[in-house]
Amino acid sequence: MHETTPTVFLIARPSLDVDGLRGYLRDVGGESWLERRVDESGDAVNAGELLVEFGGRACYRSWEPGLNPNVTRVRTDQREYFENLLRSAHGSVLEHANYSFVLRNVSRVFTHELVRHRAGSAFSQESLRYVRLTDIGFRVPPALEPVREQVLSIVEQLEEFQVEAAGKLGIDDEGVPFHVKKEVTSALRRLAPIGLSTDIVWTANVRTLRHVIEMRTAEGAEEELRLVFDVIAHTMQREAPGLFQDFERTADGSWVPEHRKV
Repeated sequence: MHETTPTVFLIARPSLDVDGLRGYLRDVGGESWLERRVDESGDAVNAGELLVEFGGRACYRSWEPGLNPNVTRVRTDQREYFENLLRSAHGSVLEHANYSFVLRNVSRVFTHELVRHRAGSAFSQESLRYVRLTDIGFRVPPALEPVREQVLSIVEQLEEFQVEAAGKLGIDDEGVPFHVKKEVTSALRRLAPIGLSTDIVWTANVRTLRHVIEMRTAEGAEEELRLVFDVIAHTMQREAPGLFQDFERTADGSWVPEHRKV
């Protein structure tokens, strides 16, 4: 076995077809809004934030004053626009922007908790029906440090069993069909620790990210989830500062938004 530490990799963020946006706005009016945003960004458009703003303004046709007779004044500052959006709990437009992460060397305890947040999420997890356990990764949580050596000894015994059982069951013998390998591999995972390290790909929209960051960094959340979502919260404040502008990190490590349940 080997000891592991969870790590977070952001692997995908929203992208935009600016020409498509421009073509639509040419039809309905509001090209000046897009050109202003492009100029402000120096051609390095924050696609996630621009997509959310576009969705919000589409609801009211509020790219420019006068496009909607009911709208005589519009917010031109993007940060102020997002502040009003969050304050108004106009959360549906946050669902347009999706971000994808690989969460590396998290436990299956972690993933069992994460997949409960299924709304606004997509998951692809390493499958232990197909991936045989020969070298178990494991992280000793802080609460178990006083019994660290016993914990590691138990995990090592479980790893030895995985290897020895696979050998006795002959699944590496020549000619063994894959469906048999899969059946035995699936059965063997029942005798693996739930704390073993695994990888999961998680995609979530901004509305979901805001909710899960708040929930899983709260003081009462599971320790490993607090650790990982602290990293994700820092990442999202860099990626979409306007959409996470109301979050503050407290002394105990909780990330608390000013506007909840947006």
